[in-house]
Amino acid sequence: MVRPREFDEDQALDAAMQVFWEKGFEATSLSDLTSRMGIQRPSIYAAFGDKKQLFEAALRKFTQSHAACVRAKLQNSSSVKEAFYNFFGGVVAEEYEKESNKGCFCINTMVELAPHDERFEILTREHQMYLSAVFQATLERGIQSGELEVTMDARALAHTLVSLLIGITVMMKSRPARSFVDHAVATALMLLDGK
Repeated sequence: MVRPREFDEDQALDAAMQVFWEKGFEATSLSDLTSRMGIQRPSIYAAFGDKKQLFEAALRKFTQSHAACVRAKLQNSSSVKEAFYNFFGGVVAEEYEKESNKGCFCINTMVELAPHDERFEILTREHQMYLSAVFQATLERGIQSGELEVTMDARALAHTLVSLLIGITVMMKSRPARSFVDHAVATALMLLDGK
């Protein structure tokens, strides 16, 4: 008879995600993980597999949560332009409100692991494509409602906005002047006006 696990897997995975997010994959030790997760190595291996499998599970959990959050934020406004202005403004404001800047867990993975690990290249690219699909659907809603120009290429603009999101998230790790970031975002979002 299999003994039931004596810990909450979801909470343990959240704890692992926070460690990986703070330190990255390579710099995170198993001791870091056991300490933060509150479980021993055998339990980690039994529940999640090795360190890389645990990292993948944490990344998948993050991307699912992040995608749902982005989708919800873009659907909360009847105005598509307002939705994008609020979304990107919120991303910037949130980064400046934090004491430390961990960046985005998925983008950090894209930078650290994707260049030399095909599995993480695929996983991070899938998240980018999902975000692009969410952006595109939002833009198409604006075209259908007449808020955006009917000639707008929603797919191309969605890709551009994902690139903007990734770019500002990476750039924020160096804490540039707020005016620099605000100006870059405002200029990019002028594309919503067909400019």
